[in-house]
Amino acid sequence: MSATALQGLPRTVLRLHRTALLVWAAAVVAPAGWLVYLNEVTAPATRRAERACAHVDVCTAAFDSFDYSGTVGWTATLIGYSYLAVAAFAGGALIGRELESGTAHLAWTQGVTPARWLTAKLALPALAVAAGGLALVLVFRWGWSANEDLLTTAHWYEGAVFVARGPLTVAYGLCALALGALTALLLRRTLPALGTAVAATWLTGFLLGRYRADLWPALTRTWPSEPDLPAGTWRVNWGRNADGYFAVYHPASHFWPLQSVETGIVLTATVLATIAGYAVLRRRAA
Repeated sequence: MSATALQGLPRTVLRLHRTALLVWAAAVVAPAGWLVYLNEVTAPATRRAERACAHVDVCTAAFDSFDYSGTVGWTATLIGYSYLAVAAFAGGALIGRELESGTAHLAWTQGVTPARWLTAKLALPALAVAAGGLALVLVFRWGWSANEDLLTTAHWYEGAVFVARGPLTVAYGLCALALGALTALLLRRTLPALGTAVAATWLTGFLLGRYRADLWPALTRTWPSEPDLPAGTWRVNWGRNADGYFAVYHPASHFWPLQSVETGIVLTATVLATIAGYAVLRRRAA
């Protein structure tokens, strides 16, 4: 009985949450397809409009009519904050609803241990979140590198863009899944767990974004006259003192160090939330 129940768990999870998985697939395919359109259609059209300009005013109007940079920024926002939807799903439908309805306890009486039940519940969504996040990052990075000169209003250090361009997208998604499961196990109510999971995940992202500039040592320079920093520089602080003009900044080359440190922090939080979830489940099921 135990082996049969255990083998059927992944199939049961897939059947119960098929709609959610299809919605997630659509949430991955839609932005990815839109990014392909932007880079294959909108970006070339923007370049043709610029070349055809007769004077500056027309150039500006033509460039603004396509709004390539702004659209990429909005797409980055969708990708960069997609983990909030993952938190809502994990805290609500994935774990919270089954605990509130008693479905989880029924499974535990049919030869499936609570730990194996939770593992089966989390494994498939984790795989979907990781695969979908990776796909979005790859497409976004492809578009960014191909048309970076057109990105006049989207910068590498901005919150959503920073997340969408690297493994942080996957890390935040997995962290949202773990936090959602933990809050559901603690509260055992669907709506409270959903709201708490979203709030906890948002707070995690907000705090790390707030202190992102401190995750890697910034450069500090002084000049006798007002400096002209290279394009793509993240100016953390600047001004004038007794020594002249100064600036504290991150060059574009600091993207990967900052990304790696923050990814490590988020994955550590994911592991801790997962361990805490299993500990809570063990205590509640005892």
